[in-house]
Amino acid sequence: MAEDLKIRIGVGLGTGTGPGEFGAAVDLLERAGVDSLWLPEAVYSPRIDPVVGLTHALARTTKLKVGTGVMVLPGRDPVLVAKQLASLAALAPKRVLPVFGLKPARDAELPLFPVPQGRRAAVFDESLRLIRALLEQEEVTFEGEFFRVEGVGLGLTPLKRLDLWLGGKAPGALRRVGRLADGWLASFLTPEEARAGREAIQEAAAEAGREIEADHFGISLLVAEDGIPDALAASVSARSGADPSRLIADGWSAARDLIAEHIDAGLSKFVLYPAGPEPIERFLENFAEHAVPLQN
Repeated sequence: MAEDLKIRIGVGLGTGTGPGEFGAAVDLLERAGVDSLWLPEAVYSPRIDPVVGLTHALARTTKLKVGTGVMVLPGRDPVLVAKQLASLAALAPKRVLPVFGLKPARDAELPLFPVPQGRRAAVFDESLRLIRALLEQEEVTFEGEFFRVEGVGLGLTPLKRLDLWLGGKAPGALRRVGRLADGWLASFLTPEEARAGREAIQEAAAEAGREIEADHFGISLLVAEDGIPDALAASVSARSGADPSRLIADGWSAARDLIAEHIDAGLSKFVLYPAGPEPIERFLENFAEHAVPLQN
């Protein structure tokens, strides 16, 4: 199956790329012909907000695709999110790559995305259904537990169907991808875990009478150019119990090997992030040498 997959590798900006460097980094990615730029949600950090960064990056480029990797959905109004996506897709056709998640990576940010107690997953499911309806139908009437609209439309329908991808690795998250999403962008999984996740998603999709396209499975990987920092290794090991070198690439040779293993596991979309604050210029030089040749 791997031979038939379209391998694409994008870039996520590291913590060393703040607002002052953001525009220049975007321009550099465009000139280098990088497939895509990915912007995570990290409110209490110097990182640019994903929707603001998405808009800015798309406005100053013509070829670069830009995605959210990942953006929290429950706690946001799905109608307004749909309007943002439809607007961006109209202004930059085929270059908007939304990926949503259940909750932020940092517990301190959870109160910023309020939902009824114990109902975050249910809000997530309903939000996805409403967003999909608004993006695909000229007039929508929707009555759910949390959201209701009657006879409304956004006035903007993307020329090409906008794929909605999800993150997550818990069993419920994998089932949600299979039932409601168009693709999966994982993180911090070993190739063996990624294979199992992909298979669980495909099983859930089949049970729902759906099919996820074979090349709509991906993963974000950190690349530690100067070795995996001890603090990062300890943090990852404590959360997952896995060998950090199976989750984080210890240099570019290891990155190539991990990508190859994930391709064998049925994944074909990759986002590479620098593990430290190294300059984007050096990261891109190595990316061009080691990662780009893996694309087909």
